[in-house]
Amino acid sequence: MNTPAAYPRPQLRRTDWLCLNGSWQAAITPSDQMPEEWPYTIQVPYSPETPASGMPRGPQPDETLWYRRTFVLPEGWQGNRVLVQFGAVDQECTVWVNGGQAGGHQGGYTPFWMDITDFLCPDENQLIVAVRDATEGSSLARGKQSSTPGGIWYTAQSGIWQTVWLEPVPPEGIASLRVQPLYDEAALEITAQPLAEGAPGRVTVLDAAGRTVGTAALEPRRTARVQLERFVPWSCEKPYLYTVRAEMGGDCVQSYAAFRKIEVKECGGIPRICLNGRPVFLSGLLDQGYWPDGLYTAPDEGMEQEIRRVKQLGFNLLRKHVKVEPARWYWHCDRLGMLVWQDMPNGGGPYKPAVVQALPFAGVMLKDDKYERFGRADGEGRRLFESELDEMVDALRHFACIVVWAPFNEGWGQFDAARIAARLRQEDPTRLVDHASGWHDQGAGNIASPHVYFHPYKFSPDRRGRAVVLSEFGGYALPVEEHTTGKKLFGYRKYTSSAQLTKAFKTLYRGQILPAVKKGLCGCIYTQLTDVEGEMNGLFTADRAVCKIDSASLRSINAALAASLRRKEEPR
Repeated sequence: MNTPAAYPRPQLRRTDWLCLNGSWQAAITPSDQMPEEWPYTIQVPYSPETPASGMPRGPQPDETLWYRRTFVLPEGWQGNRVLVQFGAVDQECTVWVNGGQAGGHQGGYTPFWMDITDFLCPDENQLIVAVRDATEGSSLARGKQSSTPGGIWYTAQSGIWQTVWLEPVPPEGIASLRVQPLYDEAALEITAQPLAEGAPGRVTVLDAAGRTVGTAALEPRRTARVQLERFVPWSCEKPYLYTVRAEMGGDCVQSYAAFRKIEVKECGGIPRICLNGRPVFLSGLLDQGYWPDGLYTAPDEGMEQEIRRVKQLGFNLLRKHVKVEPARWYWHCDRLGMLVWQDMPNGGGPYKPAVVQALPFAGVMLKDDKYERFGRADGEGRRLFESELDEMVDALRHFACIVVWAPFNEGWGQFDAARIAARLRQEDPTRLVDHASGWHDQGAGNIASPHVYFHPYKFSPDRRGRAVVLSEFGGYALPVEEHTTGKKLFGYRKYTSSAQLTKAFKTLYRGQILPAVKKGLCGCIYTQLTDVEGEMNGLFTADRAVCKIDSASLRSINAALAASLRRKEEPR
């Protein structure tokens, strides 16, 4: 696999930067004492558990993983502050520069940065990162990672798994930029946070042809408003993006914006999900985001190609399942026109099979204020979850493709879901909330979100008036010879040929999903996009080489789903 080297943050882009991906020295120690020897070489940004990393193994929960490399600042960076940026490091890390502790971070899914200027030398500099990752032994988010993988749980990974880079920023330059489109007002609100207080700057908005369509003064820490005469809305069919250029304190960064509105409205007496005022059926795939050689880390060209292929098959949504991707993945979705249903990675203590499997399958739903039942007895762990959730929303709020937040899935570490759904809607009213995907529904959010695997799906309207989305179903499995990576293969329902699987898939959609759409079903998310390790439920094999279901059949089914909403229903 190629080491990712494209600029990693499309929503706040600079032309001058230094990528630190590539070969680093590494060590694994039984304590948090800095190693005296560095016996390994690791390829960043691949976790040590991956084949692409070049490492013999990763750290155990009671061990520390160490990274070390040197760098020299490029010419012309003098007089600037120098920031080190990390896309993501799993789960906790501490950073040293030239022997001085520069900072640290908790949580394995979100970006963070540090100003390391005061630690730097004129010549060669040394960067060291220490990582601890306890997987299930920590309350921090872990997603599908497991120290005992199998079935729906996958290989645990650790350490640096997204790009690391340096960039120079003027002392009064832009530390962060928030771009908020206001669909109903045909305006953009832009807020720049500077490294230090300084003089005001300017923000300019350009259309897709490069024409200036608006401009405004940009003062530090104050929100600028750019009013447009009109705008082109973003949609799956026409993913229109505006360029946003911000200047402040001698700094110049480029971002982008998209106008879209997602809501639940009554259409023909049925609550429907509407995009830009028009009903849209969400035809999606469950996307685990695992790759055979890189686990969490995908090749950039692979991410883009996969989104294109999914769209060519007629799907319009990917549910990013208990994982957060690098910013470039969401940018690809923005520019290619792919909707995203974004899960928060689950965490907490061990899960009880009775709570997350047996009782829900028997139709018993529990209140989630009994924390111990859901692996959430630890108050500090609950606080950490909300902190990580806030970081995820802040990191991803820019991306127009994301239309749903899902804080909890199938009771894994669930607690206070109704309160957290209300928090999400208050913090970000531009998206819908699936507060408890699958089961243990607390009656909150915008979406009723059943999961059905073991019996035929029969639509039932939500008595609270929420939109109904079948947010997981299917899971039909077909192992493909020479494209399987696990020894013990798993699937909810197994087939032996592509023809057999295609027939079953068509029967499932035409017999259960299409009739439900007419009754009020607003979307469905099939399990799943690709095989992962021993789980054979994918439309594609784990290496993305084989599509198991006839492509023409997939396009035909998705065309029928889209057409089913175009006939009679109009929003009121």
